[in-house]
Amino acid sequence: MLIEQSPGATRALVLDGETLLEAHLARHDDPLPVGLVAPARLTERQGTRATVAIAGSEALLEPAPVDWRQGETRLAEVVRSPRSDGARAKQARVVMHPGPARAAPTLAERLAGATPVLPHGPDALAAAGWDDVVEEALSGRIGFPGGQLLLADTPAMLVIDVDGSGDLARLAEAAARAVAAAIRRHGIGGPVVVDFPSLGGRSPRAVVDAVLAEALPAPFEKTAMNGFGLVQIIRPRTRLSLIEEARRPGFAALELLRRAMRITGPVTLSGPPAMVEWLAQRPALTDALARLTGGRVTLADGGTPHVQQG
Repeated sequence: MLIEQSPGATRALVLDGETLLEAHLARHDDPLPVGLVAPARLTERQGTRATVAIAGSEALLEPAPVDWRQGETRLAEVVRSPRSDGARAKQARVVMHPGPARAAPTLAERLAGATPVLPHGPDALAAAGWDDVVEEALSGRIGFPGGQLLLADTPAMLVIDVDGSGDLARLAEAAARAVAAAIRRHGIGGPVVVDFPSLGGRSPRAVVDAVLAEALPAPFEKTAMNGFGLVQIIRPRTRLSLIEEARRPGFAALELLRRAMRITGPVTLSGPPAMVEWLAQRPALTDALARLTGGRVTLADGGTPHVQQG
């Protein structure tokens, strides 16, 4: 396991030899990280469902204790991160907690024993595959022997289309292994629908079902492949997947800061106006970068995100 601290975020990779098994990103600006236990004030109730104010944000509590009155404060634990599905913002979820209050576990604490990657010198995280898995998340394309997976994140679910040629039974079997690996690598939870090639007869479909049952990261539930090649997978969703993280405002800026921190001396960060403005509104991030590089940090509008020394 490798873990790296950079301005605004912590990243980690779990490896088996040279195979990247898991990629993790923890942003330091997340207001309600999973595992946080803090005072929550009940602000609104609708039956067993309630909205609470916690750590300066709102969260959903269900079921809410019947004796918890509006305006009263009790301790609650964050069990699911807030997220946007592209159509609407979904609140974080909390549950009651007996106490005491505590900060959320850091990524380093969750991956105890990970090897720290220093902010100077060779980029060990990139060498181990970080940039490649980010490209997967951004492009929605994941290659595997004989084909590729095309990922589309919709408001209802993540849809994975299997694309390839040749023997369809072998393609589907290889794709099943690639789907399971991608789900673990990107930390994908919630509902997933996979569109495999249509396979004639039950026997080849049973092979794909067996591969998924063996290779998918637990816990999960899934349907058997139907005659049209569709399989539905459902996994618990607590934190955002890397695919969801890559679509959040500020992701590109945080990646740019990660690349820039290995430069010595003055640094110029260039990119689209929205990204530059996001950084300009958060001077603590560029101040942290300046401490690492030992030089002034300048922001400039400049098309695609890039870093320039000097």
